Order: sequence, then structure tokens, then C-alpha cells
Amino acid sequence: MKQIIIGDIKITNPILLAPMEGITDIPFRLLCKEYGADIVYTEFAASEALIRYVPQTLKKIKIDDKERPVAIQIFGSSPESMLKSAQIVEQSGADIIDINYGCWVKKVVNNNSGSALMKFPDLMAEITNKCVNAVRVPVTIKTRLGWDFDSINIFDIAKRQQEAGAKVITVHCRTRSQKITGNADWSYIPEIKKNITIPLILNGDINSAELCLSAMNIEGADGIMIGRSSIGNPFIFKQGKELINTGSYSQPTIKDKIECCIKHLELNLEIKGKHGLIEFRKHYSGYLKGMYNSSEYRQKLVRTENIDEIKNILNDQQQTYKELEKYIGKNYSKRTRVLNLALNSAKNTKDKSYLPQIENFLNDLDENVKLNAKSVYEFLSGK
Repeated sequence: MKQIIIGDIKITNPILLAPMEGITDIPFRLLCKEYGADIVYTEFAASEALIRYVPQTLKKIKIDDKERPVAIQIFGSSPESMLKSAQIVEQSGADIIDINYGCWVKKVVNNNSGSALMKFPDLMAEITNKCVNAVRVPVTIKTRLGWDFDSINIFDIAKRQQEAGAKVITVHCRTRSQKITGNADWSYIPEIKKNITIPLILNGDINSAELCLSAMNIEGADGIMIGRSSIGNPFIFKQGKELINTGSYSQPTIKDKIECCIKHLELNLEIKGKHGLIEFRKHYSGYLKGMYNSSEYRQKLVRTENIDEIKNILNDQQQTYKELEKYIGKNYSKRTRVLNLALNSAKNTKDKSYLPQIENFLNDLDENVKLNAKSVYEFLSGK
């Protein structure tokens, strides 16, 4: 069992939602909190914009009491600007202030912010220390292994960040040069932990309940953080917790996914008004991923601005799968592959090439999850 303590916050086996620009707004954070995220992080806010009270940036640091504990993330390269922005964030009600030393995006690193600061560890330490001394809430940091494979300096940086007063260090186990390509290398975590006594959070490539468990069991990891894998899939927090705490977990049904998508959309509308409906379009592909004809459904969804029509399109997708349950058992983990084969076969009534694949696959399934491929094919061909 793992535990982290950040000020007055105590969490066992912590699974955190990573800060993601354009993604971790209030509606998404509330949804992930509902599904089990222990701490949620805002989109990152530029210190120079915060101290100038730029309206769009101030929106990023608004929080809802239902999402607590919540961390507001800031970035910048000027110690004085970061100090002032930390004070602004504290006044906004943040439970935790997180400093972004890991963003790889060009426009951020070109201003010597984000992961570019790993090339200047003295400046990193100064920024953290000034922020720590300027506020009463805990200050944490998120960073990477190093700028590139020739300059991996996370061991020294972790030690110096602890000395500067950081209460938690989260490491995305890639270098800046990797951006989000290649594989995250968790093997660095045990050695990093040898240099610090504060909590260490592992981040990078945690995209399933099984990997939540594997990451939590890494020596030196006091908790884990999930980013891109939660987009369109907030279920991952619940699944990860179930597997870690009980040894098993449940898969979301198609109905669960559609209902979650609609709930997320309604939260967007409630909080952001009509603009929230347009802004939500980027989320459809995540919720529809792996479903039959998802591209066609997504195209329909992004072309409408009528909430009732959107719900009808989503519910039509759900109804297709509901009708198929007469041919399929409740084993959803195996059902998805079977369905996709059958559904693809039905896209063109003249194309029966998938039927042998379905029949061969069904021979490997137990009696409870077998389906009549011919019946499925005939049903879908008539839609």
C-alpha cells in the first residue's frame, strides 16, 4: 500500500489526473473526480498572463469545490513573475500549486519555460524556492528525465527541488526530445527515489488498469498520474483503483460510454454555455474509439449544434449495440472484438469477407459469449 501526504492531504494508493492543455477544464476534472481521480490538475497557466490578469488565462484557474483537492499548474521562466502568479493562484483557492517543468511544446520551451528549464537547474531551484516562500499552500513540480538522452539530470534535479521546498515531484518518464513519442522508461523511478524523501509520482504510458497496478508496484513510486489515456476514458481511474484494491475490475459497457459522453457534454453546456457544445467536439473521438463506424458518427456529431440531435446520434449508436445483445453474452472484454468484426462485415451487404474471421474467432470463445455471426450480419445489413 502506498500513501502520499501533501500538507493536510493524505491519499492511499493515489491515482492523479495529469494537467493537459485544452483538456483538463472544470467539466473534465469534475468527471474524472467522480470516477476516482484523487487529485485533479488544471490546464497550465502562463505566469506572465496571470500577473497581467489576462481573462482567458484567469478562466483556467477557476475551480469548483466539488473537485477538491485540486492543483493549479503554472509555468514561466521569471522567478519574480512565478512568485506573483503563485500568490494569485493561492488566492483563487488552489489546494496545491504545481510548477510545470515538463512541457515539451515548442512555443513554451522557446521562452525557456517548461522542460527547457531542465537545462538551467539553478534557475529551476530558484523559481521553486521563491514560490514556496511566497505562499502557504504546498508547492509541487512536474518534470521529465532530462532535455535529451545525453543530458538526463533528473537525479540531481529531484534532490535540488526537494531542497528548494517542493512537496511532491512527478516525473514523466520521457525526455523532452522524445515529446510524447517512444516509450516512457519507468526504470528510472527507483534511482530517482534514492535521492529524495518526498513523494514521487510516476507518469507516462499508463493506459490500462493493468498498467495502473504495474506502475503503482514500481519500487520508489508513491503514486501514479494518468494523462492522455483518460481522454474519453475517465473509467480508467475507477478501473485502476478496483484492480489495485480488489484484484479485479469491470469494463465499461457501450451504454456506460455513451452516457458518460452525454454527461460530459451537459457539464460543458452548463458551465460554458453554447460555446461548450462547440468546444466539446474534440472529445467525441475519444468516447467513440473502438466502436462501429465511429468516424461516420463523429462527422455527424461535429456538424450539429443541437443538443437533442447530438443525443439522438449517440443513442442510435448505443441502440445498435443493445439490439446485438440478443446474439451476444455479457462478456464485454471479448465482445468488442467480435462486434467490430461483425459490424465491419455489415457495412457492405455484398462483402462477406469478415464472416469467416468471426466464425473462427467464435470457436475460441466459451458458450456464454458465442454469437450467431450469420444472424448478426443479417440484422446489421438491414439497418
